[in-house]
Amino acid sequence: MFKRKIYEKLLEWKRESDGETALLVEGARRVGKSTIVEEFAKREYKSYVFIDFAIASKSIRELFEDLSDLNYLFLQLQLQCKVDLYERESLIVFDEVQLCPLARQAIKSLVKDGRYDYIETGSLISIRRNVKDILIPSEERKIEMYPMDYEEFLWAVGDGTTMPILKNLYEAKKSVGERMNRKLLRDFRLYMLVGGMPQAVDEYIRTNNFRKVDEIKRDILNLYEDDFRKIDPTGKLSLLFDAIPAQLNKNASRYQVSGVLSGERADGILELIAQLKDSKTVLVSYHSNDPGAGMSSHKDLAKFKLFLCDTGLFATLMFKDKDFTENIIYEKLLNDKLGTNLGYLYENVVAQILTVNGNELFYHTFMNESSRHNYEIDFLLSRKNKVCPLEVKSSGYKTHTSLDVFARKYSGRILQQYLVYTKDLKKEGEIVCLPVYMTCFL
Repeated sequence: MFKRKIYEKLLEWKRESDGETALLVEGARRVGKSTIVEEFAKREYKSYVFIDFAIASKSIRELFEDLSDLNYLFLQLQLQCKVDLYERESLIVFDEVQLCPLARQAIKSLVKDGRYDYIETGSLISIRRNVKDILIPSEERKIEMYPMDYEEFLWAVGDGTTMPILKNLYEAKKSVGERMNRKLLRDFRLYMLVGGMPQAVDEYIRTNNFRKVDEIKRDILNLYEDDFRKIDPTGKLSLLFDAIPAQLNKNASRYQVSGVLSGERADGILELIAQLKDSKTVLVSYHSNDPGAGMSSHKDLAKFKLFLCDTGLFATLMFKDKDFTENIIYEKLLNDKLGTNLGYLYENVVAQILTVNGNELFYHTFMNESSRHNYEIDFLLSRKNKVCPLEVKSSGYKTHTSLDVFARKYSGRILQQYLVYTKDLKKEGEIVCLPVYMTCFL
């Protein structure tokens, strides 16, 4: 099992909650929720019951239809799962709980009873059809689990030193040197290509074969699309998902819904976008009409960009038209020699990093009134009572016009400007030029 940062959050919940809340671990499928929760159960409890509702028997499911006698429920769980439960020393896990809504509803009574701890895991949990007939328990504490971040990826390949060193350099605002920057960037592009899905990372470590890694990622993408078809038999969700790389490649100011779904407008498919967001497979960046500290209250729900939760999956989806993503493509991407603009690939990884670090995604477009030219800030971070604009470049920069014009227009609102790019760390006037592998420190 790979080392994951969420384990510390599980420990914190166990210590602080002391049985007063259940924990709901949400995330896209295949990010490793079940694995980490079961490992936590093994290490931190005297015993545990693990119920996977994807394969649970009818007799297990029926136990949650009547909660009038919890003694009977716990007795049956112990008998059917062949596990002894110990008061305040045992954990009961409801895996893929969205497949048994009554089990999720039962959390209220189970937590009130207080004998055991409870963790739920699930995907697509917020979809209406999974919760419309139940009472959502207020006793749930939610945390989100994402694909492995860059530091977790480095841990997996045996590197526990790079990130602490980079953090020290970032905090001291010291450069890493041109030669080291090239190596660090190549290592980071490897992460971008393999991605953070544990199965893909494991395949890379075992085989060192990009084709086999790509097959794993294609399987995951197919799994997501199967889920989309179950939720939306019209196929619209799948079309919106598949078009994400092409939409970003257009470098347009928003996701152009009409170009994907003929005759549809963004304001007419807000529910579909909400479903994609709830699936945790997609990250949504909303346009902020008034870039400032309170961007959430000024976001335009009908003007958005979509990213994938994992940039490794994004790299595979970019070349979905081929039977498999040929190793030569991976090789050229790894060495930054593929003859195409990869700005949208770098935008996706920055969106992923910012989201994992707890930031809601916003961007801003505006017109210069004198030149009538349109400008775009790729990402906006809210810090204190100000904003930090980010512009993302896929290579060495020559200009950063959007940042310059934005800074002049909103000078009183800006805390710090960032240019995220592929060169070494440096300060250029009021702009911090940040290598992309340091984005996690923002």
